[in-house]
Amino acid sequence: MQPRNMSMSGVVDLAAVKAAQEAKVKAEQARAEAARHGGTGAVSPADLVIDVDEAGFESDVLQRSTEVPVVIDFWAEWCEPCKQLSPVLERLAVEYNGRFLLAKIDVDANQMLMQQFGVQGIPAVFAVVAGQALPLFQGAAGETQIRQTLDQLVQVAEQRFGLTGLAVDPEAEPGDRPAAAPERPAGPHDAALEAAVRALDAGDLAGAVQAYKNVLADDPGNTEAKLGLAQAELLQRVQDADPQRVRQDAADKPGDAQAQIAAADLDLVGGHVEDAFGRLIDTVRVTAGDDRDAVRLRLLELFEVVGADDPRVAAARRALARALF
Repeated sequence: MQPRNMSMSGVVDLAAVKAAQEAKVKAEQARAEAARHGGTGAVSPADLVIDVDEAGFESDVLQRSTEVPVVIDFWAEWCEPCKQLSPVLERLAVEYNGRFLLAKIDVDANQMLMQQFGVQGIPAVFAVVAGQALPLFQGAAGETQIRQTLDQLVQVAEQRFGLTGLAVDPEAEPGDRPAAAPERPAGPHDAALEAAVRALDAGDLAGAVQAYKNVLADDPGNTEAKLGLAQAELLQRVQDADPQRVRQDAADKPGDAQAQIAAADLDLVGGHVEDAFGRLIDTVRVTAGDDRDAVRLRLLELFEVVGADDPRVAAARRALARALF
């Protein structure tokens, strides 16, 4: 068993573009289906904490992550810090009232899952959202830090993936689950979008760029294609870059527009979103004319890569406006 469509690459995970759109559709369909049947598909509070093994990982984590963020607690009976962390996570799962599902994985009994997630030590906590995995923290973190991390997780899950969580009914019987959403009919551009993802998986960035452009030629407002194109073009720009040279040029030439643009691309590919945005906004302040406009346009392109609904984009837009005016 191999978890599918899982990546730790962060903001430039191209497969997440399609997963995000599908997750939004499935979440909306699940809510609509429950409403048509006169109910909410509510679960019991006891169902917010589940034990997961390798056999049930696909159904209990990957599939469930299209309707609710799944937080994974890797633990073992012999792990003393785990005995401090796990009860906190279990209590918060109930307190957050369905905004995330807690999946507990015993590493002694599930070595394959431990290896697939790259767990180096326990306790280790990950999340899976719309099939995409990301590390949260390792070790027995304090409750304040845990709450901050969970708050960020549920915010991103709702804003970028449309996952508002599970409805919880204190009187529901344990084991009840919301009705499965009906399959989404194939859209007119699904085949082209799938071709773009396949090209990315094969490392064919030029092919992915062209596939997304094909969709946009027919449907200029296609959000998934816009985001995919911006991300594929970013990866194409940095594909042959020498990171050490690019960063040295940026350090030596703080007012050089092209040097800072190249370094910002590397920042974003590395997942350093605020650094990329801040670098270009600072460069806008110290440049003029065509150089300034080039920096501004690249920043707008990077906003497309991250996604307009990301709070970091909103903050950077405000900072850009102050720098320009």
